[in-house]
Amino acid sequence: CFNRDGDTSTTTALAVEYGDNLCREQDTTKQLMRALHVIAGIGAADGGPSYSVPRLCESLSNAGVETELFSVARTRMELRDNRGPLYRDVTYQWDYSRVPLLRSLRLSFRLRDALNQAALQTDIVHDHGLWLFPNLYAGWSAKAVGAPLVVSTRGMVSRAALSFSPLKKRLFWALLQKAALSNIACIHATSDQEYEEIRAFGLTAPVAVIPNGIDISAQRETVDSYKTKYTILSLGRLHPKKGLDRLLCAWAPLERTFPDWRLRIVGPSEGGYEKDLKSLSGKLGLEHVSIEPPVYGSDRDAMLADTDLFVLPTLNENFGLTVAEALSAGVPVISTKGAPWGGLQSEQCGWWIDHSIAQMTDALKCAMSLPPETRAAMGQRGRNWMARDYSWAYVGRSMADVYAWLSRGGPTPSFVRLS
Repeated sequence: CFNRDGDTSTTTALAVEYGDNLCREQDTTKQLMRALHVIAGIGAADGGPSYSVPRLCESLSNAGVETELFSVARTRMELRDNRGPLYRDVTYQWDYSRVPLLRSLRLSFRLRDALNQAALQTDIVHDHGLWLFPNLYAGWSAKAVGAPLVVSTRGMVSRAALSFSPLKKRLFWALLQKAALSNIACIHATSDQEYEEIRAFGLTAPVAVIPNGIDISAQRETVDSYKTKYTILSLGRLHPKKGLDRLLCAWAPLERTFPDWRLRIVGPSEGGYEKDLKSLSGKLGLEHVSIEPPVYGSDRDAMLADTDLFVLPTLNENFGLTVAEALSAGVPVISTKGAPWGGLQSEQCGWWIDHSIAQMTDALKCAMSLPPETRAAMGQRGRNWMARDYSWAYVGRSMADVYAWLSRGGPTPSFVRLS
């Protein structure tokens, strides 16, 4: 639980939830616009949203929106030892079912009841994600009190995402999810690509295109001209949709040509995919590849600071937060066109390529052949780009404008697409 001070002209609101104990100190001096955010999980294993959603809540607090974030936790230990970044916004975390199927869908009656109660005093309900029970609770709570419902799809309606567990998702949509979204007021997309995916899926509500923000890392040190070992990093969930098998195949013909380089693939494994990648690496005879568990906090920052090139070989991303993290750390990036990072080319800080193994091999070869000073200059241009266009202050103000438009009327924000 975190202290929320948002607007410093008001009394600080504090909420703490742990187990069955709940204490709240309400601000009675000033009526603010209030938003409830719901996400199925904010543990480190939940990927990019475990950073971007709490950080969005903090930026909204800074923009004058009273914000609460509701989620579930797998265990009480996770309540005490969430390795994800901590923010000052309030977080309620409720336990959920121990029945395997229901647990995989994160069924939590306590979360449902808490949301229903909190929704009685809210202006906006904002859901992050689909296909799990907490995402249903958000829609049901908003409908029950007549509050506008905002949904951030978080890449979950893309063709690539829908290809995983398609039967389960079709059933979930037909039986539960479609009805829960019947009163949707606005959809949040983080890129033009995600906007197109939302329309292709058949959702017709207005779409606000607002990117995720990024915190700018500390300035990288001056390039070490005597450096003799270089690192390529791919960071994120180990999942088939990330295209990591293609990355290994693209790396294979280059390993002997560039013996001073190594490839690190780092992240939490899903469904035992780490074993598949290690098996493929062995079959390809790779000697300068490591497949590693996730790292967090200062260790993660140090890893990025020691990286010379970042690669995202993904089949599909609505945003690709790890690209923004790498750029903010001053690291040039190779990304496939599965992620919406065409600006890598226009900003001259990386490569944006098709999905083929051949194109990945060519991009890797090109990047590794450059002088270190050239790669460092590319990384600096990327860092400047992140600071200019992806500040959390801009993101918070933009989302606050959406909330005000939905709850209080007025002109449609310029970044909202009605058709």
